[in-house]
Amino acid sequence: MDRLDKSKIATRIRVPGLEIRIVERCTSTNALLLGEYPGHPVLLAAEDQTAGRGQRGRRWRSAPGAGATFSILRRMHCAPRSLAGLSLAVGVAAARALHALGAADVALKWPNDLLAGGKAAGAKLGGILIETRMRAGEIFAVVGIGINCRPVRTLAARLRRGVCALDDLVHPAPARNAVICAVAREVLIALEAFERAGLPAFADEWRALHAHEGRRLRVRLAGGHTVSGVADGLAPGGALRLRTHRGTREVASGRIISARMAGTA
Repeated sequence: MDRLDKSKIATRIRVPGLEIRIVERCTSTNALLLGEYPGHPVLLAAEDQTAGRGQRGRRWRSAPGAGATFSILRRMHCAPRSLAGLSLAVGVAAARALHALGAADVALKWPNDLLAGGKAAGAKLGGILIETRMRAGEIFAVVGIGINCRPVRTLAARLRRGVCALDDLVHPAPARNAVICAVAREVLIALEAFERAGLPAFADEWRALHAHEGRRLRVRLAGGHTVSGVADGLAPGGALRLRTHRGTREVASGRIISARMAGTA
């Protein structure tokens, strides 16, 4: 197992502008950083999370040593209302980094999943969870990222969906330290760009990376109802735009439960 490391000169996790912390085990890297308000950005990585969290309170499942599981805490200098689209910008940053590492088939699923195997496939490679806190009038964002690096045979059955790992996509697969370095650097760049220009700076690239762009989707809303339509990019605030028979609808929160080619039954 290639262990997470910040000490070895050749392979260490080193990202300019970030304090690097590594723990063997914790409940959740997001949860730990949410309780802190340092004067500088921090990256916390864990070999094992016992209570990792995904979107809408779902559990993030991974095996010890099999993934790149980390969180970045950073003060954000922008209006709180603009942060709704931040996970989409971070998704673009993560995809950029993984493409540079050789995983050319990585795509995005609204609102916070990394997929692989090409746009027509959809095996889950990773996910993003962003949580924010206000303190003394300042906004702190914790960007949590989990990426499957090594295959775990039981994971697909436990999640009841297709999953994949970087080992399946890149040969030889990059070390987990290298994955964290590459993604964290792109995320820092994206956070700075987001502060300056917001989500519009990422909208075109996100649309090009969207695995379901132009496909007919069924989306389950928070209340349990479903809505169907053809994916048509993003609204300015990060909502998914769907072309329905009643016109364009913007879905701010929900889960995609099916996707097929537009025009098919």
